[in-house]
Amino acid sequence: MSALFELSQAEVRYRKVQALSGVNLSIAAGESVALVGANGSGKSTLLRLLHGLVSPTTGQCQRDAQATQAMLFQRPFMLRTSAQNNVALGLWLRGVRWSAARAQALDALARVGLAPLAARQARTLSGGQQQRLALARAWALKPDVLLLDEPTASLDPHAKREVEQLIAEFTQRPIPGAVPAHSMTLIFASHNLGQVKRLASRVVYLEGGRVLADLPVKAFFDHDHLRSISEAADLFVRGESA
Repeated sequence: MSALFELSQAEVRYRKVQALSGVNLSIAAGESVALVGANGSGKSTLLRLLHGLVSPTTGQCQRDAQATQAMLFQRPFMLRTSAQNNVALGLWLRGVRWSAARAQALDALARVGLAPLAARQARTLSGGQQQRLALARAWALKPDVLLLDEPTASLDPHAKREVEQLIAEFTQRPIPGAVPAHSMTLIFASHNLGQVKRLASRVVYLEGGRVLADLPVKAFFDHDHLRSISEAADLFVRGESA
């Protein structure tokens, strides 16, 4: 598998706050990587670094220049227009003619079960519907990499299941129109360890801006194995699972 991201001693500092410190990380195409850790551990900053929204203060963060990316935030930003136009605008900015962009947007909304709400003002949709709209907006662009920051944290249980199912479908099935056919690489931050077990193939545990564990998902949830790697990570898993 080719590497999409290579981080070498990457650090990110916001004035006096050290958000990431000495991060070495390689992520290959096709992986599904969960970032876990307590609030303030550096998960969101790492996602932003991978997506190019922040630059390393020191060290390196190399990306595959050919790979396209899309990122969803915990509370996605909705434009003051219809759900359909929220999706179509991203396609139009990529060079798709407006009429074709609107048609593709409708297909994307149908993919997430929102076609009947295509004309609805996006900001009037429920939280779960807005997350599905944000996923449609990302999926329509056919990205190689999908980055998610706590994508279901503020949703009710039913909406969480819907959004999680869509994430699983988008990242495990071939992307229509992509050449060659491939699945998205998924990198997501989550406090929901059940979700991590269901969606991830690999888990990166952060604490205080440092990576303390980087393991296949099965090994990460093996308490004896995890304790031998990082006692802090094992205590986190036990606490979050309680």
